[in-house]
Amino acid sequence: MRLFGTNGIREVVGTKLTAPFIARVAGGITTVLTPGDLVTIGWDARTSSPEIAHIVSSTLALAGHRVAELGILPTPAVQYLVPRLGAQLGIIATASHNPREFNGLKCIAADGLEVPRSVEEAIEVAAEAGTVRAVPYDGVGSVYPVTDGANRYVEGIVQQVDAARIRRRKLTVVLDCGNGASVTTGPTLLRRLGCRVITLNGHPDGTFPGHLSEPTEANIQDLIRAVPAVGADLGIAHDGDADRAVFVDATGRFVPGEETLALLARDAVERAGGGIVVSPVSASQSLEDAVRPHGGTVVYTRVGSPAVTHEMQTQKAVFGGEENGGLIFPKFQYARDGGMSAAGVLDLLARLDVSLAEALRTVPRYALVREKVPCPVESRGPVMAQVQAILADGAERVVTLDGIKAFRDGGWILLRPSGTEPLLRIFAESKDPARARALADEGLSAVRRALAELPSNP
Repeated sequence: MRLFGTNGIREVVGTKLTAPFIARVAGGITTVLTPGDLVTIGWDARTSSPEIAHIVSSTLALAGHRVAELGILPTPAVQYLVPRLGAQLGIIATASHNPREFNGLKCIAADGLEVPRSVEEAIEVAAEAGTVRAVPYDGVGSVYPVTDGANRYVEGIVQQVDAARIRRRKLTVVLDCGNGASVTTGPTLLRRLGCRVITLNGHPDGTFPGHLSEPTEANIQDLIRAVPAVGADLGIAHDGDADRAVFVDATGRFVPGEETLALLARDAVERAGGGIVVSPVSASQSLEDAVRPHGGTVVYTRVGSPAVTHEMQTQKAVFGGEENGGLIFPKFQYARDGGMSAAGVLDLLARLDVSLAEALRTVPRYALVREKVPCPVESRGPVMAQVQAILADGAERVVTLDGIKAFRDGGWILLRPSGTEPLLRIFAESKDPARARALADEGLSAVRRALAELPSNP
């Protein structure tokens, strides 16, 4: 029984994600721990997150564990606190950027990284069997709150940048918290860095009334309009659990995540005098174009932050991240971190004394088109097999590290199953926006044809 995707468990609340399901998963978690271990648990702002967290907390306490409840916090804040509190495991009730009806669980190892697949498999086996460790009445653990987690995380970020130099810039920032977990840390962090902060969607609300929790260009139109309207220097938006950050420049231009990744990766490589940058196979060609002139090398992985962070550790990379706004600063922690990304961009602008638009002017630009097509999990195999044959036909080069990435004349197209939703994701890129659009349409057509030809879709 496979429960964990590329970034934790994510299911629809009230269908598969029910109290008995959560209790079984929590019971499985008890089998990978030793009674007495300290476990931290935090959650995002989704409507069911506190209740999910409390089921997990109670199950672990009844198995003899001490459980430190951190409350609503960004995922990277929980990851930051796990080793600093001396916990053997961290758990986060979150579905990150997924639609509002989803929720889930994510497990963090003692070092702050996502647990390896072997631990997830052990939890899955125990959950399927209904196994749970139990202790007698005098061995029951405890659940207690930790209330200074947000401040500790914010202070940790502030120590990573030249806060005094950023304060001297007196930047005005519009921050879209997206009604998610960043409400507990984002405004405080920016004010600690001397920014004048204007917030949008700045209260926690799991129905996401402002916009859907993924900070795409279409979803953050209010931020895009607000930045030039108030004369702000830039805008920042986070996803539901604030492990990602996307940016808007002073003119109201949405900055694609691949540009931010290339900008900060180039800066990290240049300052280190060379080095390795790690990114998934979905990364834009702009990343290589940006870092190679400065002695940088890009190492590619499967999609998903666990693959990227573990490879960064192995390679001793100077930077890493994904094109969706999930950036990893290894000097701070091996985690996608929306708060650190915000501070990192402000630090770069203050150090170079430029605007965000000026900083991005020298970053290579490609047109990257993203599409997604609903696809039942059980249909992925036959659909992928059929589409792979179509995309490979006439390709200059094919990479199958994760899904299929076919390099065609003037660009490339990538098709892969989502690890978090019942979708197939399509990425297409070219210097020419029309060519990128055509490649994406080619992928969409191939997927739809394959779906239509399935036996269940006469």
